[in-house]
Order: sequence, then structure tokens, then C-alpha cells
Amino acid sequence: MGKIETDILIIGAGPVGLFAVFEAGLLGLKCHIIDALPKPGGQCTEIYPKKPIYDIPGMPEVMAGELIDNLLEQIKPFSPTYSLAEVADELIKNEDGTFDVISNLKKVYNAKVIAIAGGLGSFEPRKPPIDSILDYEGKGVEYMIKNPEFFRGKKIVIAGGGDSALDWTIELSKLSKKVTLVHRRSEFRGAIDSVEKVQKLKDSSVINVITPAEVIKLNGKEKLESIEIIHNDVFKTIETDFFVPLFGLVPKLGGISNWGLEIEKNSIVVNNSLDYQTNIPGVFAIGDINTYPGKLKLILCGFHEATLMCQSAFKIINPNKKNILKYTTVSGIIGFDGITKKTDNSIIKKIS
Repeated sequence: MGKIETDILIIGAGPVGLFAVFEAGLLGLKCHIIDALPKPGGQCTEIYPKKPIYDIPGMPEVMAGELIDNLLEQIKPFSPTYSLAEVADELIKNEDGTFDVISNLKKVYNAKVIAIAGGLGSFEPRKPPIDSILDYEGKGVEYMIKNPEFFRGKKIVIAGGGDSALDWTIELSKLSKKVTLVHRRSEFRGAIDSVEKVQKLKDSSVINVITPAEVIKLNGKEKLESIEIIHNDVFKTIETDFFVPLFGLVPKLGGISNWGLEIEKNSIVVNNSLDYQTNIPGVFAIGDINTYPGKLKLILCGFHEATLMCQSAFKIINPNKKNILKYTTVSGIIGFDGITKKTDNSIIKKIS
């Protein structure tokens, strides 16, 4: 099989990578996306598809999975192609200025520009150091909440003090029989609004909040039946159906870490004064995977980064062509200056 050629090779099919397809499409640039997961969406699809997001402009509330569906619909006119369940492994700079990316399946992708939009990279949950916790995985211990309905009518203990722990405490309180939030500190490090909502739920006895406290033991025969915590030097047993430790994810860059990129604390350093280009000309990093002074790991910030990246990508790909900014409110999307064409009803075109 020969090389798969494209204008921009996007590594990562999360929301930022998908939106980059839209911005590139407006400029007449073709995109191919590689993602390690079997379907587009990144964490929004794989980890919290039913989690509401509140800071997407124009959407007072949107489920993470629904946001991905909308993005896929938005980029459909530009006919991106995908290589899913595949990992970008090796980077080669060619004499003609293009790049070859070799995947873990030994497929070769040739592009004039590389856009790394890998979110946190490949990741795995941080697991608390509790004896026998591995024995209860899938039997009452869950590290991610993909479908809240799975917990309807159940007793749940959530451990953690960040946004994820707070947000899921709020959401699961609406359908679970009993939710207990345990945190080793008295202060939470999540959004102020979320902390206030949890406080109100506690004050109204909708949920239990135990701080400072730490889960030290899991009990049960064939599945989890209870947990033991230490709270103010007192040991206490809590009956529960599920224990959900939400201590964040451990990110890994994988093969990308060997590309010669400038890395800082597992993030790719970029130039944010212009276009989020890395120390390798023609290779960009957008979204949660990059870092620069003042960086905010928000989806909407990643959308902005993707927009500026595509403008610079156009100049690299078309050095002798001037790009005149045109607004979608004037020109529309379908048939944008003859660039795009209507496609069939399929959302994803897959390359095997």
C-alpha cells in the first residue's frame, strides 16, 4: 500500500482536531485524521459522553457526546478521511519539505503540515494505592463514567477533589440512590460554581460529603459491598455498590515524544504569539496537548488555536497564493467559493 497523501495530517480526533478540519476546509485544505481510539471524539466520546459541558459558545448546555456529533456534522461537507484505532509513531522530514508519519501499523501518511491535537495523549486513570483494588475493577470499581444510567438507583462513593469528581457528584445525585463524596482535603480545587452546587446538595441532605477523609480498604466477596475510610482519625465503613476514584489521568505522548519536539511536563511547547507552531517548522500542536504562558486547557481555547493554525498552514501549503479572509455569514459553507461539495450521508470515510 502506498502513501496516503493529504494537506494537513491531524493527529487526534477529539473536538479540537475535528474543528481544525472545519477551519482547514474553509481554506480549501484536505485533512486526514489519525486517532488511537476506534471512533472520533477523544475523551468526550470515550470517557464522559453523557457529561454536560457549559462553556461552548452559543450552547448553554451540551452533552460531550452530542458536541462530537455536531462537530462531525459540521465538517461533513469537507469530506475528511480517518485512520482510527491507529497510533502515529514515527516522523520523517522529507527533502521536498513534506512529512511522512509512520503509524504503529506501518502505514505511511504524507502531509505538508502536521497538526498534533492529541488532547492529553494516550492516557490511563490514576489509581489510588489501595490493596486489592485491581480485584474489584469491573466489579464495583470504575475509573470513568461513560453512561450515568448505569448508576441509576445505586449507592456510589466518589473520591476526588477536582472538577471531574465535583461534576459527577452533581450529575449522579439526580439519579442515584445515594452519593457520597470523599476527599482527603477540606478544600476542593474545582470550579467555584461546582463547589457551591455540591455545598447546597450537602446542606439539603441530597448527598454526603466527608472531608478530610481517605478510602483505605475495599470489602466484598464476588463484588464490592463496602469501603472503609479514615476520617479525623476515626475508621468508618460505608456500604456502597460502586467506588469511583476520580483522580485524573496519567498522560503519555507515546511515539510523539521521540520526534524532537520541545516537551515541558508532558506537554508540547508552542509559539502562541502567532500560530501554535512547535520548534519543528510545519508541525503544530493545538488543544490540551500544548503548553505556553497563560495556557488554559479548555475546548473553546483549542478551537481558537485550531483557527490560527489553519491560517498559517495555508501559507505553508500555498506559499504563492494570497488568502483573503471571508466570513461564513456571507459566503455560507456548502459551495464556499467552489471549494466544498455536498457529500453522501456518511459522517466518516474510513481508510483501511
